[in-house]
Amino acid sequence: MKAALVGVDGALLYETRRATGRERGPDAVVESILGFAGELRAYGSAHLGESALAAGVAVPGIVDADRGVAVYAANLGWRDVPLRDLLTERLGGVPVALGHDVRTGGLAEGRIGAGRGADRFLFVALGTGIAGAIGFAGRIEAGAHGYAGEIGHIVVRPDGPDCGCGQRGCLETLASAAAVTRAWAAASGDPDANAADCAKAADSGDERAVRVWHDAVDALAAGLVTALTLLDPRTLIIGGGLAEAGETLFTPLRATVKERVTFQKVPAIVPAALGDTAGCLGAGLLAWDLLATDSEVTT
Repeated sequence: MKAALVGVDGALLYETRRATGRERGPDAVVESILGFAGELRAYGSAHLGESALAAGVAVPGIVDADRGVAVYAANLGWRDVPLRDLLTERLGGVPVALGHDVRTGGLAEGRIGAGRGADRFLFVALGTGIAGAIGFAGRIEAGAHGYAGEIGHIVVRPDGPDCGCGQRGCLETLASAAAVTRAWAAASGDPDANAADCAKAADSGDERAVRVWHDAVDALAAGLVTALTLLDPRTLIIGGGLAEAGETLFTPLRATVKERVTFQKVPAIVPAALGDTAGCLGAGLLAWDLLATDSEVTT
């Protein structure tokens, strides 16, 4: 878990982190979140001269932001957790906003990070899986049911590997950091090899690594061109662990996207700028947006 106190201008005033303790079960994780939030608010009062005015929390899995419910998270084992209400109670009644972790990170990248100034952007996180956030005018489109941006489940190779979602050949089965790790471990014969190792080997000219990397970039470009066709963003922001490969990823990706488009306009394809602070900053922005909305309603 990462937590922060965030100023009205998006400045990171204080940051801290701790383990989720998920091995103790979903109820213990929820209690850890509540306790962590309480401690953070107390820190602000003691060290920054005032208590936090609102809270934002970003969680993985399926999130119902309107109801403030963490619907499902496989890795944490919870279902239908009324997290907003629980946090509001623990924090003495301050308003609380709940968001999806990738969309919240995308909000920060789009508004104060790599997409600053772009009226329309797409943020794509390349991690264990692949997820996205669709940005319009500084806000994130969650969709009618909260599922917008699930770019990782665009089918790019119909005869490809089985995906946990029930389809075959989804983008994240071919181009996520986990997918590259699996492919490179198999190609290299080293079960401990990972995606970062593959990038380094490809840089050094290892033909096996070059093939694995090329296949992943080609699949990623196919998925991104589908997204560009539907969304026409001005800026495409790529983050997550795989993006840490830098130009080893971005140079061939930009070239392959350009080769694949026909009538579509190619957006600026840029690396994420905020690193692993994006989620904290985005949660802070959710909280400030909540206060601004409340103020407008009152006015």
